[in-house]
Amino acid sequence: MKYQIVIAGFGGQGVVFLVKVLAICAGNRDIAFLGTENHGMSQRGGAVSCDIKIGDFTNPVIDKNQADVIIGLDSNESLRNIAFLKTGGTMVVNAKPDYPSLPFAVARADANAKALQGAFPIQGLNVYMLGVALAGVKDFPFSVEEVEKAIAQMNPKVAQQNIEILQMAMNDCK
Repeated sequence: MKYQIVIAGFGGQGVVFLVKVLAICAGNRDIAFLGTENHGMSQRGGAVSCDIKIGDFTNPVIDKNQADVIIGLDSNESLRNIAFLKTGGTMVVNAKPDYPSLPFAVARADANAKALQGAFPIQGLNVYMLGVALAGVKDFPFSVEEVEKAIAQMNPKVAQQNIEILQMAMNDCK
């Protein structure tokens, strides 16, 4: 398996948490995993993006037109990283319904609105968008069960809440 993912958002949105969850998924299957973090003032809400390579790679940086998936926790950050998405890739984006149409597959959910309506705490937005990716990306490299197991391993104290948010997102995308 060779798979490349860019996760983009702002500091405090849980971009790095998602990288760790996917790293655990890869480790549980004994699959090679490389990741990088690119960020400026992330502690102050600045842009954060992480490149993830799953499989036999030697360089952790994703080149332009190479990512299978971009998971955007923020709509603007999704667009800022669009150059990395390969032809045939999928953009998973947290965006309002009026998000511009794009010339490739898009799995869109307004996770901000859902959180503001009280469906889940805003801190769960990252996990919600991972659920959107699981539901909306045909060839996502890990199963729901693998992701749930990794979430439980990552932080057992909030695992049940995060798994419920993940399931909610998947149900919302049906």
